[in-house]
Amino acid sequence: MKKIDLTMPEVEVRETRLGSITSFQGSAGELVKCSGHGRIQGKKRTFSQCIDCSISKAACMVTLIQDAAVICHGPVGCASCLHEFAFTYRVNAPLRNVAHPTQRRIFSTNIGEEETVYGGGDKLAETIRDVYKRTQAKAIFVLSTCAAAIIGDDIESVTNELESELGIPIIAIFCEGFRSKVWTSGFDAGYHGIARKLIKPAKTHKQDVINVINFWGSDVFTQWFAAFGVKPNYITPYSTVESLSHSSEAAATIQACPTLGSYLGAALEQEFGVPEIKTPPPYGVLQTDRWFRELGRILGKSEIAEQIIAEKKATYLPQLEKIRARLEGKLAYVTAGAAHGHALLSVLRELGLKAVGAAIFHHDPIYDSNTQKADALAQTVRDYGDIPNYNVCDKQEFELVNMLHHLQPDVLLARHGGMTLWGAKFGIPSLLIGDEHFSMGYEGLIRYGKRLIEVIENDEFVKNLAKHTANPYTNWWLEQEPYTFLKGKK
Repeated sequence: MKKIDLTMPEVEVRETRLGSITSFQGSAGELVKCSGHGRIQGKKRTFSQCIDCSISKAACMVTLIQDAAVICHGPVGCASCLHEFAFTYRVNAPLRNVAHPTQRRIFSTNIGEEETVYGGGDKLAETIRDVYKRTQAKAIFVLSTCAAAIIGDDIESVTNELESELGIPIIAIFCEGFRSKVWTSGFDAGYHGIARKLIKPAKTHKQDVINVINFWGSDVFTQWFAAFGVKPNYITPYSTVESLSHSSEAAATIQACPTLGSYLGAALEQEFGVPEIKTPPPYGVLQTDRWFRELGRILGKSEIAEQIIAEKKATYLPQLEKIRARLEGKLAYVTAGAAHGHALLSVLRELGLKAVGAAIFHHDPIYDSNTQKADALAQTVRDYGDIPNYNVCDKQEFELVNMLHHLQPDVLLARHGGMTLWGAKFGIPSLLIGDEHFSMGYEGLIRYGKRLIEVIENDEFVKNLAKHTANPYTNWWLEQEPYTFLKGKK
C-alpha cells in the first residue's frame, strides 16, 4: 500500500490503493480469512442494476462546511442530488447544537454542448468569480464530473489561478463517477482536498482537543470526552474553514466510521503527526470496552477509562439483559456501508438477535492506517462468531430483494434510505437510523434495543403493505440464487 501523497492533486482510488472490492458471496468469516493483510479479487457482475456515484460522497463532506461554497463542474444534472445535503444540514443541526445554521452554497457550472466541444475552463473560472462575489465564502470546492474529465478540462490549473486571484483556498476535488466502482473513494477525494489545501501544520499542540471524523450524528462525544478533560473537533459537518485548518493541533483523531475517515485519519497521522485511534468505533459491549481503553491509553488516562467502563456497565448492563430477553432468537438481516454495517452486526448480536445475512456495499481488505487492528469485520467475527449469507454488493437491490425473499428475517436493519422499503414490501419490519451515533456505547445499545422492540412488535403496517404491494421483480428472479449474475457463478 502506497503512502499518502498530498503533493498530488488526485487521490488514488480504493481499488488500487487498498484493493477494495464490490462483490463477494459466502460467509463473513471466509471473507476475513481470504482478505488477510493484502488484496483479494472480487467477481464481476454480468448484470448491474444501479451504482452510486463518488461525487455525492465527496459533496456530503464539503457541502456541510459552514463557510465554504461548492461548485459542481459539469452538466446541471450532476448537481441534481446535491440539494439533499442542504436538507441534511438543516435537519441535523439541532443534533450538533448548531444555533444558527447557515444556508448551503451549492452551484453548478452547467456546461452544455459548446463547453463539451471547446472546453469548460473559462466557464469554470467565471463561475468561481461569481460564486465568490455572491457568497464571500472562506473556501470554494470544485467537484469534477465525468463530463469535465472526459473533455479534459484542466481544473487544477484553473483553481490554482483563481486561488491566487481571490486570496482564498480554491480546491479541486477529482471524484468523477467513472473513476472508481467503490463509491466511498469520493470520501477520500473530499478529504484529500481538505488535507492538501485547508489543514495547516501545527504551531502548537492542544492536549484537550480530539478530532472526530464523522457524518452528522448527535453529539455523544462531548460528554464522553469531558471525563478525560478534552473536547471534540468535529470534521466536517458543521465545522468551519478555520477550525479545519487547526485539525493538525489535536491530541488524537477518532472515527465514527472507518469507511468514511480511513484516509483523513491516516493523513493527519502521517503528514501532521496527529495519532489516529485505530481501534474500531464503540459498537457493542466488547468493542466499547476496547475503545474507551484505547482512548485512555492515547491520552495517558487509563484509570479514567476504567472508571467510565465500570460505571456505565453498572448502569446499563442490567437494562441490556431485559432487552435481550425480548429479542433473543429473532432473525435479522443487515444492509449498510462497510464499517457501519459491521457495527450493526455487532449491535444486533449483542442484543440477542441472530444475523442470518448481510448486504454490505463494499469491502476494504485493509485501511489506510495499514493495520489489521482497524478491521471491524474481523473483530465482530471474533467476538460473536461467523455470519452466513454475507454479500458484498454496491447497492444492487435485486440481490437484496432475492435474499430477503429466501431468508424471511424477523427484521431488516438498514443504514441508507431507500433500502428499508424492500423489507416493508415483504412484510418484514424494517429499521433505518440516520444518526450513526445512536447505537454507540453502552447507552446506545439500550436506545437501539428499545427501538428494535418497537419496530418488531408494531408490524401491522408492513404486514398490510405486503398484502397490497406489487413486486416489480418476477417470480423467475425470486426463485434464482441471489448471486446468479456474479461472473463465474452458474
